[in-house]
Amino acid sequence: MQLELLACDISFGERVRIFSRDYLKSCKYITRFDSPKYLFTKKLFSTLIGSSQVLEDFLDFHGAKNNSDWYFYRELAAAVRHLSLGGYCLTHISNRLIFYDLKDSETFNAQGTETLDFVRSALIHLAPVILSEAERLQIAIPVDEYTMADFPGVTTSEQLAYDIYDTNKDLQKKNIVKIASDLIQISGNFDSLGLFEPVDMDEIRRLVPDKVNEVEIRRFEMLVHNLQSSFDTYVIHGGYRFGDRKLKALRGHFSVVFHLLQMIGRLLHFYERHLHEAGYKSIYKQVQELLAALVNPEQLLDRTINYGLYWVCYYLNNGRRLAQEILNENIERGAIEVGIPQKLGFHSRPSLLVAKIVQHYSGQVELVVGQDRFDASSVLDLQWAGGKINKEGILRVTFEGDVRALADIEILASVNYGEDSMGKGVPLPKALDYLR
Repeated sequence: MQLELLACDISFGERVRIFSRDYLKSCKYITRFDSPKYLFTKKLFSTLIGSSQVLEDFLDFHGAKNNSDWYFYRELAAAVRHLSLGGYCLTHISNRLIFYDLKDSETFNAQGTETLDFVRSALIHLAPVILSEAERLQIAIPVDEYTMADFPGVTTSEQLAYDIYDTNKDLQKKNIVKIASDLIQISGNFDSLGLFEPVDMDEIRRLVPDKVNEVEIRRFEMLVHNLQSSFDTYVIHGGYRFGDRKLKALRGHFSVVFHLLQMIGRLLHFYERHLHEAGYKSIYKQVQELLAALVNPEQLLDRTINYGLYWVCYYLNNGRRLAQEILNENIERGAIEVGIPQKLGFHSRPSLLVAKIVQHYSGQVELVVGQDRFDASSVLDLQWAGGKINKEGILRVTFEGDVRALADIEILASVNYGEDSMGKGVPLPKALDYLR
Protein backbone atom coordinates (compact mmCIF):
# COMPACT_ATOMS: atom_id res chain seq x y z
CA MET A 1 0.00 0.00 0.00
CA GLN A 2 2.85 2.38 0.87
CA LEU A 3 4.45 1.72 -2.53
CA GLU A 4 1.16 2.49 -4.28
CA LEU A 5 0.85 5.79 -2.43
CA LEU A 6 4.42 6.72 -3.34
CA ALA A 7 3.74 5.94 -6.99
CA CYS A 8 0.63 8.12 -6.98
CA ASP A 9 2.62 11.00 -5.41
CA ILE A 10 4.84 11.33 -8.51
CA SER A 11 4.08 14.64 -10.22
CA PHE A 12 3.07 15.08 -13.86
CA GLY A 13 6.46 16.66 -14.56
CA GLU A 14 8.33 13.69 -13.16
CA ARG A 15 6.08 11.23 -14.96
CA VAL A 16 6.49 12.93 -18.34
CA ARG A 17 10.26 12.82 -17.85
CA ILE A 18 10.06 9.05 -17.20
CA PHE A 19 7.73 8.41 -20.14
CA SER A 20 9.87 10.58 -22.43
CA ARG A 21 13.24 9.12 -21.47
CA ASP A 22 13.68 6.29 -24.04
CA TYR A 23 11.93 8.37 -26.70
CA LEU A 24 14.23 11.36 -26.24
CA LYS A 25 17.27 9.10 -25.93
CA SER A 26 16.36 7.61 -29.34
CA CYS A 27 15.87 11.07 -30.84
CA LYS A 28 19.23 12.15 -29.45
CA TYR A 29 20.81 9.12 -31.15
CA ILE A 30 19.16 10.00 -34.50
CA THR A 31 20.47 13.58 -34.42
CA ARG A 32 23.94 12.17 -35.12
CA PHE A 33 22.76 11.15 -38.60
CA ASP A 34 23.15 13.66 -41.41
CA SER A 35 21.97 11.35 -44.21
CA PRO A 36 19.09 8.89 -44.71
CA LYS A 37 21.70 6.33 -45.79
CA TYR A 38 22.52 5.74 -42.13
CA LEU A 39 21.22 2.39 -40.96
CA PHE A 40 17.85 2.41 -39.20
CA THR A 41 17.54 -1.20 -38.05
CA LYS A 42 14.33 -2.97 -37.07
CA LYS A 43 15.45 -2.71 -33.44
CA LEU A 44 15.80 1.07 -33.72
CA PHE A 45 12.41 1.38 -35.39
CA SER A 46 10.95 -0.91 -32.70
CA THR A 47 12.39 1.29 -29.94
CA LEU A 48 10.96 4.39 -31.61
CA ILE A 49 7.54 2.73 -32.01
CA GLY A 50 7.31 1.52 -28.42
CA SER A 51 8.67 4.65 -26.73
CA SER A 52 6.57 7.07 -28.82
CA GLN A 53 3.39 5.04 -28.29
CA VAL A 54 3.70 4.89 -24.51
CA LEU A 55 4.44 8.65 -24.44
CA GLU A 56 1.53 9.44 -26.76
CA ASP A 57 -0.84 7.38 -24.60
CA PHE A 58 0.41 9.12 -21.46
CA LEU A 59 -0.08 12.57 -22.98
CA ASP A 60 -3.54 11.69 -24.29
CA PHE A 61 -4.56 10.47 -20.85
CA HIS A 62 -3.57 13.86 -19.39
CA GLY A 63 -5.38 15.90 -22.05
CA ALA A 64 -2.51 17.02 -24.30
CA LYS A 65 -4.78 17.05 -27.34
CA ASN A 66 -6.70 19.88 -25.72
CA ASN A 67 -3.76 21.84 -24.35
CA SER A 68 -2.01 24.42 -26.55
CA ASP A 69 1.26 24.10 -24.62
CA TRP A 70 1.57 20.31 -25.01
CA TYR A 71 -0.28 19.63 -28.27
CA PHE A 72 2.76 19.92 -30.56
CA TYR A 73 4.84 17.59 -28.38
CA ARG A 74 2.03 15.07 -28.53
CA GLU A 75 1.72 15.37 -32.34
CA LEU A 76 5.45 14.89 -32.74
CA ALA A 77 5.22 11.61 -30.81
CA ALA A 78 2.38 10.48 -33.12
CA ALA A 79 4.44 11.40 -36.18
CA VAL A 80 7.41 9.38 -34.94
CA ARG A 81 5.21 6.39 -34.17
CA HIS A 82 3.49 6.14 -37.55
CA LEU A 83 6.58 6.88 -39.59
CA SER A 84 8.50 4.28 -37.57
CA LEU A 85 5.75 1.72 -38.08
CA GLY A 86 6.02 2.32 -41.82
CA GLY A 87 9.81 2.13 -41.66
CA TYR A 88 9.68 -1.13 -39.71
CA CYS A 89 7.48 -2.72 -42.41
CA LEU A 90 9.77 -1.50 -45.17
CA THR A 91 12.86 -2.82 -43.39
CA HIS A 92 11.16 -6.17 -42.83
CA ILE A 93 10.39 -6.44 -46.55
CA SER A 94 13.98 -5.56 -47.43
CA ASN A 95 15.35 -8.20 -45.04
CA ARG A 96 13.03 -10.94 -46.31
CA LEU A 97 12.94 -10.07 -50.01
CA ILE A 98 15.49 -12.73 -50.96
CA PHE A 99 13.06 -15.43 -49.75
CA TYR A 100 9.88 -14.08 -51.38
CA ASP A 101 10.61 -15.32 -54.94
CA LEU A 102 9.03 -12.26 -56.56
CA LYS A 103 9.10 -11.06 -60.15
CA ASP A 104 10.83 -7.68 -60.76
CA SER A 105 12.27 -7.75 -57.25
CA GLU A 106 15.24 -5.52 -58.17
CA THR A 107 13.02 -2.64 -59.31
CA PHE A 108 10.74 -3.19 -56.34
CA ASN A 109 13.69 -3.17 -53.94
CA ALA A 110 15.11 0.03 -55.44
CA GLN A 111 11.79 1.81 -54.98
CA GLY A 112 11.49 0.40 -51.48
CA THR A 113 14.91 1.83 -50.62
CA GLU A 114 13.79 5.22 -51.95
CA THR A 115 10.69 5.05 -49.75
CA LEU A 116 12.71 3.99 -46.72
CA ASP A 117 15.08 6.91 -47.33
CA PHE A 118 12.07 9.24 -47.21
CA VAL A 119 10.98 7.79 -43.84
CA ARG A 120 14.51 8.04 -42.44
CA SER A 121 14.86 11.63 -43.66
CA ALA A 122 11.58 12.58 -42.01
CA LEU A 123 12.71 11.12 -38.68
CA ILE A 124 16.09 12.86 -38.96
CA HIS A 125 14.26 16.19 -39.46
CA LEU A 126 11.89 15.52 -36.57
CA ALA A 127 14.50 14.48 -33.98
CA PRO A 128 16.11 17.89 -33.22
CA VAL A 129 12.70 19.58 -33.17
CA ILE A 130 11.49 17.02 -30.62
CA LEU A 131 14.51 17.65 -28.41
CA SER A 132 14.00 21.42 -28.68
CA GLU A 133 10.32 21.07 -27.77
CA ALA A 134 11.22 18.90 -24.78
CA GLU A 135 13.61 21.59 -23.55
CA ARG A 136 10.91 24.23 -23.95
CA LEU A 137 8.62 22.09 -21.81
CA GLN A 138 11.45 21.66 -19.28
CA ILE A 139 11.72 17.90 -19.82
CA ALA A 140 15.24 16.77 -19.00
CA ILE A 141 17.16 15.32 -21.95
CA PRO A 142 18.82 12.00 -20.93
CA VAL A 143 22.53 12.32 -20.33
CA ASP A 144 23.40 8.77 -21.37
CA GLU A 145 23.33 7.86 -25.06
CA TYR A 146 22.60 4.93 -27.33
CA THR A 147 25.33 3.60 -29.59
CA MET A 148 25.16 1.62 -32.82
CA ALA A 149 25.84 -1.50 -30.78
CA ASP A 150 22.41 -1.04 -29.16
CA PHE A 151 20.68 -1.43 -32.53
CA PRO A 152 22.15 -4.39 -34.45
CA GLY A 153 20.47 -5.64 -37.59
CA VAL A 154 18.55 -8.93 -37.58
CA THR A 155 20.52 -10.59 -40.38
CA THR A 156 23.72 -12.57 -39.94
CA SER A 157 25.67 -15.02 -42.08
CA GLU A 158 24.58 -17.91 -39.85
CA GLN A 159 21.48 -20.08 -40.30
CA LEU A 160 20.06 -22.65 -37.92
CA ALA A 161 19.82 -26.23 -39.17
CA TYR A 162 16.74 -27.01 -41.27
CA ASP A 163 15.32 -30.17 -39.70
CA ILE A 164 11.53 -29.71 -39.70
CA TYR A 165 10.05 -30.70 -43.04
CA ASP A 166 6.71 -29.98 -44.68
CA THR A 167 4.75 -33.22 -44.87
CA ASN A 168 1.16 -34.54 -45.03
CA LYS A 169 0.55 -33.10 -48.50
CA ASP A 170 -2.84 -34.82 -48.80
CA LEU A 171 -3.93 -33.20 -45.55
CA GLN A 172 -2.77 -29.82 -46.90
CA LYS A 173 -4.81 -29.94 -50.09
CA LYS A 174 -8.12 -28.77 -48.63
CA ASN A 175 -6.42 -25.81 -46.98
CA ILE A 176 -4.37 -24.98 -50.09
CA VAL A 177 -7.55 -24.87 -52.15
CA LYS A 178 -9.30 -22.55 -49.69
CA ILE A 179 -6.31 -20.22 -49.33
CA ALA A 180 -5.75 -20.00 -53.09
CA SER A 181 -9.48 -19.31 -53.61
CA ASP A 182 -9.44 -16.61 -50.93
CA LEU A 183 -6.42 -14.87 -52.48
CA ILE A 184 -8.13 -14.82 -55.87
CA GLN A 185 -11.24 -13.30 -54.26
CA ILE A 186 -9.24 -10.68 -52.35
CA SER A 187 -7.30 -9.74 -55.47
CA GLY A 188 -10.51 -9.34 -57.46
CA ASN A 189 -12.08 -7.17 -54.76
CA PHE A 190 -8.94 -5.03 -54.51
CA ASP A 191 -9.25 -4.10 -58.18
CA SER A 192 -11.60 -1.29 -57.11
CA LEU A 193 -8.56 0.39 -55.51
CA GLY A 194 -6.34 -0.63 -58.40
CA LEU A 195 -3.34 1.37 -59.53
CA PHE A 196 -1.49 -0.08 -62.51
CA GLU A 197 0.88 2.78 -63.31
CA PRO A 198 2.34 5.72 -61.38
CA VAL A 199 0.09 8.79 -61.23
CA ASP A 200 0.68 12.51 -60.76
CA MET A 201 -0.08 14.46 -57.59
CA ASP A 202 -3.45 15.75 -58.87
CA GLU A 203 -4.62 12.17 -59.36
CA ILE A 204 -3.22 11.14 -55.97
CA ARG A 205 -5.22 13.90 -54.28
CA ARG A 206 -8.34 12.67 -56.10
CA LEU A 207 -7.68 9.19 -54.74
CA VAL A 208 -6.71 10.12 -51.15
CA PRO A 209 -8.68 10.03 -48.94
CA ASP A 210 -11.97 9.68 -50.87
CA LYS A 211 -11.15 6.35 -52.48
CA VAL A 212 -7.85 5.22 -50.95
CA ASN A 213 -7.85 5.75 -47.20
CA GLU A 214 -6.74 4.16 -43.98
CA VAL A 215 -10.07 2.38 -43.36
CA GLU A 216 -10.13 0.65 -46.76
CA ILE A 217 -6.46 -0.29 -46.62
CA ARG A 218 -6.72 -1.72 -43.10
CA ARG A 219 -9.74 -3.79 -44.20
CA PHE A 220 -7.69 -5.48 -46.89
CA GLU A 221 -4.69 -5.71 -44.55
CA MET A 222 -6.75 -7.81 -42.15
CA LEU A 223 -8.00 -10.09 -44.95
CA VAL A 224 -4.47 -10.74 -46.20
CA HIS A 225 -3.18 -11.19 -42.65
CA ASN A 226 -5.83 -13.86 -42.03
CA LEU A 227 -4.74 -15.55 -45.25
CA GLN A 228 -1.10 -15.58 -44.16
CA SER A 229 -2.03 -16.92 -40.72
CA SER A 230 -4.06 -19.75 -42.24
CA PHE A 231 -1.21 -20.63 -44.58
CA ASP A 232 1.35 -20.73 -41.78
CA THR A 233 -0.95 -22.74 -39.53
CA TYR A 234 -2.34 -25.31 -41.96
CA VAL A 235 -0.03 -25.51 -44.98
CA ILE A 236 3.65 -24.70 -44.35
CA HIS A 237 5.23 -24.30 -40.93
CA GLY A 238 8.88 -24.25 -41.93
CA GLY A 239 9.43 -20.81 -43.43
CA TYR A 240 10.72 -19.88 -46.87
CA ARG A 241 13.99 -21.66 -47.53
CA PHE A 242 13.02 -25.20 -48.56
CA GLY A 243 9.99 -27.25 -49.57
CA ASP A 244 7.43 -26.75 -52.35
CA ARG A 245 8.73 -23.68 -54.21
CA LYS A 246 5.40 -22.85 -55.80
CA LEU A 247 3.66 -22.77 -52.42
CA LYS A 248 6.50 -20.76 -50.91
CA ALA A 249 6.28 -18.31 -53.81
CA LEU A 250 2.54 -17.95 -53.19
CA ARG A 251 3.22 -17.11 -49.57
CA GLY A 252 5.88 -14.65 -50.65
CA HIS A 253 3.31 -12.79 -52.73
CA PHE A 254 0.69 -12.33 -50.05
CA SER A 255 3.35 -11.74 -47.39
CA VAL A 256 4.87 -8.80 -49.26
CA VAL A 257 1.36 -7.49 -49.98
CA PHE A 258 0.50 -7.71 -46.26
CA HIS A 259 3.57 -5.74 -45.17
CA LEU A 260 3.03 -3.14 -47.90
CA LEU A 261 -0.57 -2.69 -46.73
CA GLN A 262 0.72 -2.26 -43.18
CA MET A 263 3.07 0.47 -44.35
CA ILE A 264 0.38 2.18 -46.46
CA GLY A 265 -2.10 2.11 -43.58
CA ARG A 266 0.36 3.74 -41.15
CA LEU A 267 1.39 6.49 -43.57
CA LEU A 268 -2.21 7.18 -44.60
CA HIS A 269 -3.20 7.42 -40.94
CA PHE A 270 -0.46 9.98 -40.37
CA TYR A 271 -1.49 11.94 -43.47
CA GLU A 272 -5.25 11.86 -42.83
CA ARG A 273 -5.08 12.49 -39.09
CA HIS A 274 -2.12 14.85 -38.82
CA LEU A 275 -1.45 16.51 -42.18
CA HIS A 276 -4.69 16.55 -44.20
CA GLU A 277 -7.42 17.83 -41.87
CA ALA A 278 -6.19 20.44 -39.42
CA GLY A 279 -9.53 21.09 -37.73
CA TYR A 280 -11.02 24.48 -37.02
CA LYS A 281 -8.88 25.57 -34.03
CA SER A 282 -5.88 27.74 -34.80
CA ILE A 283 -3.47 25.62 -32.72
CA TYR A 284 -4.37 22.57 -34.82
CA LYS A 285 -3.65 24.44 -38.05
CA GLN A 286 -0.40 25.84 -36.69
CA VAL A 287 0.82 22.39 -35.67
CA GLN A 288 -0.25 20.92 -39.01
CA GLU A 289 1.84 23.53 -40.80
CA LEU A 290 4.82 22.81 -38.56
CA LEU A 291 4.55 19.07 -39.23
CA ALA A 292 4.12 19.63 -42.97
CA ALA A 293 7.36 21.63 -42.97
CA LEU A 294 9.14 18.67 -41.37
CA VAL A 295 7.42 15.81 -43.27
CA ASN A 296 6.59 16.77 -46.85
CA PRO A 297 2.95 15.70 -47.47
CA GLU A 298 3.42 15.35 -51.24
CA GLN A 299 6.46 13.12 -50.85
CA LEU A 300 4.61 11.03 -48.28
CA LEU A 301 1.63 10.61 -50.62
CA ASP A 302 3.86 9.84 -53.60
CA ARG A 303 5.69 7.06 -51.73
CA THR A 304 2.43 5.73 -50.28
CA ILE A 305 0.63 5.55 -53.64
CA ASN A 306 3.26 5.28 -56.39
CA TYR A 307 5.35 2.81 -54.41
CA GLY A 308 3.08 1.14 -51.86
CA LEU A 309 -0.27 0.90 -53.65
CA TYR A 310 1.28 0.30 -57.07
CA TRP A 311 3.28 -2.73 -55.90
CA VAL A 312 0.37 -4.10 -53.87
CA CYS A 313 -1.67 -4.19 -57.09
CA TYR A 314 1.24 -5.63 -59.05
CA TYR A 315 1.96 -8.48 -56.64
CA LEU A 316 -1.71 -9.20 -55.97
CA ASN A 317 -2.23 -9.72 -59.70
CA ASN A 318 0.87 -11.90 -60.01
CA GLY A 319 -0.23 -13.80 -56.92
CA ARG A 320 -3.70 -14.29 -58.36
CA ARG A 321 -2.26 -16.01 -61.45
CA LEU A 322 -0.07 -18.23 -59.29
CA ALA A 323 -2.97 -19.01 -56.95
CA GLN A 324 -5.15 -20.00 -59.92
CA GLU A 325 -2.48 -22.41 -61.10
CA ILE A 326 -2.04 -23.91 -57.62
CA LEU A 327 -5.79 -24.10 -57.12
CA ASN A 328 -6.37 -26.08 -60.30
CA GLU A 329 -3.55 -28.46 -59.35
CA ASN A 330 -5.12 -29.20 -55.95
CA ILE A 331 -8.90 -29.08 -56.37
CA GLU A 332 -10.91 -32.28 -56.15
CA ARG A 333 -12.40 -32.80 -59.59
CA GLY A 334 -15.66 -34.42 -60.53
CA ALA A 335 -18.50 -34.36 -63.05
CA ILE A 336 -22.27 -33.91 -62.89
CA GLU A 337 -24.99 -34.33 -65.47
CA VAL A 338 -27.87 -31.88 -65.19
CA GLY A 339 -30.78 -30.65 -67.24
CA ILE A 340 -30.63 -27.40 -69.21
CA PRO A 341 -32.71 -24.35 -68.17
CA GLN A 342 -36.35 -24.83 -69.17
CA LYS A 343 -37.69 -23.40 -71.46
CA LEU A 344 -35.26 -20.70 -72.57
CA GLY A 345 -31.94 -22.53 -72.31
CA PHE A 346 -28.66 -20.84 -71.34
CA HIS A 347 -29.63 -17.24 -71.96
CA SER A 348 -28.25 -14.36 -69.86
CA ARG A 349 -29.76 -15.09 -66.40
CA PRO A 350 -28.85 -18.79 -65.98
CA SER A 351 -25.48 -18.24 -67.65
CA LEU A 352 -24.69 -15.40 -65.23
CA LEU A 353 -25.66 -17.49 -62.18
CA VAL A 354 -23.55 -20.47 -63.27
CA ALA A 355 -20.59 -18.18 -63.99
CA LYS A 356 -20.96 -16.53 -60.56
CA ILE A 357 -20.84 -19.92 -58.85
CA VAL A 358 -17.63 -20.87 -60.66
CA GLN A 359 -16.08 -17.46 -59.99
CA HIS A 360 -17.02 -17.74 -56.32
CA TYR A 361 -14.89 -20.89 -55.90
CA SER A 362 -12.30 -19.86 -58.51
CA GLY A 363 -11.55 -23.46 -59.54
CA GLN A 364 -11.74 -24.61 -63.15
CA VAL A 365 -15.15 -25.83 -64.38
CA GLU A 366 -16.11 -26.63 -67.96
CA LEU A 367 -19.47 -27.21 -69.62
CA VAL A 368 -19.15 -30.20 -71.93
CA VAL A 369 -21.38 -30.34 -74.99
CA GLY A 370 -20.49 -33.29 -77.20
CA GLN A 371 -16.84 -32.85 -78.18
CA ASP A 372 -16.80 -29.15 -77.26
CA ARG A 373 -15.79 -27.64 -73.94
CA PHE A 374 -16.79 -24.21 -72.67
CA ASP A 375 -15.41 -22.18 -69.76
CA ALA A 376 -18.19 -22.17 -67.17
CA SER A 377 -16.79 -19.03 -65.50
CA SER A 378 -17.52 -17.04 -68.67
CA VAL A 379 -21.06 -15.82 -69.38
CA LEU A 380 -20.16 -15.42 -73.04
CA ASP A 381 -18.82 -18.98 -73.31
CA LEU A 382 -21.96 -20.35 -71.65
CA GLN A 383 -24.17 -18.45 -74.08
CA TRP A 384 -22.13 -19.81 -76.99
CA ALA A 385 -22.73 -23.28 -75.54
CA GLY A 386 -26.43 -22.42 -75.21
CA GLY A 387 -26.62 -21.76 -78.94
CA LYS A 388 -25.12 -25.18 -79.73
CA ILE A 389 -27.42 -26.88 -77.18
CA ASN A 390 -30.49 -25.22 -78.68
CA LYS A 391 -29.46 -26.00 -82.26
CA GLU A 392 -28.85 -29.70 -81.53
CA GLY A 393 -31.88 -30.15 -79.24
CA ILE A 394 -29.80 -31.29 -76.26
CA LEU A 395 -31.71 -31.65 -72.98
CA ARG A 396 -28.97 -32.66 -70.53
CA VAL A 397 -25.36 -31.48 -70.24
CA THR A 398 -22.25 -32.32 -68.24
CA PHE A 399 -20.20 -29.97 -66.05
CA GLU A 400 -16.67 -31.09 -65.13
CA GLY A 401 -14.18 -29.60 -62.68
CA ASP A 402 -14.10 -28.26 -59.12
CA VAL A 403 -16.47 -30.40 -57.02
CA ARG A 404 -17.29 -27.42 -54.75
CA ALA A 405 -18.73 -25.48 -57.68
CA LEU A 406 -20.37 -28.58 -59.15
CA ALA A 407 -22.34 -29.14 -55.95
CA ASP A 408 -23.80 -25.63 -56.16
CA ILE A 409 -24.47 -25.88 -59.90
CA GLU A 410 -26.46 -29.05 -59.15
CA ILE A 411 -28.52 -27.13 -56.57
CA LEU A 412 -29.07 -24.31 -59.06
CA ALA A 413 -30.16 -26.76 -61.76
CA SER A 414 -32.66 -28.31 -59.33
CA VAL A 415 -34.57 -24.99 -59.29
CA ASN A 416 -34.33 -24.52 -63.07
CA TYR A 417 -31.36 -22.14 -62.74
CA GLY A 418 -33.36 -19.61 -60.73
CA GLU A 419 -36.22 -18.85 -63.13
CA ASP A 420 -39.70 -20.01 -64.04
CA SER A 421 -40.87 -21.21 -67.45
CA MET A 422 -41.41 -17.60 -68.53
CA GLY A 423 -37.83 -16.62 -67.73
CA LYS A 424 -38.68 -14.66 -64.58
CA GLY A 425 -36.50 -14.97 -61.50
CA VAL A 426 -37.53 -17.22 -58.60
CA PRO A 427 -36.10 -17.40 -55.05
CA LEU A 428 -32.83 -19.33 -54.78
CA PRO A 429 -32.09 -21.97 -52.11
CA LYS A 430 -30.33 -20.71 -48.96
CA ALA A 431 -27.11 -22.49 -49.97
CA LEU A 432 -26.83 -20.06 -52.89
CA ASP A 433 -27.33 -16.86 -50.85
CA TYR A 434 -23.98 -15.55 -52.10
CA LEU A 435 -25.48 -15.19 -55.61
CA ARG A 436 -28.00 -12.55 -54.49
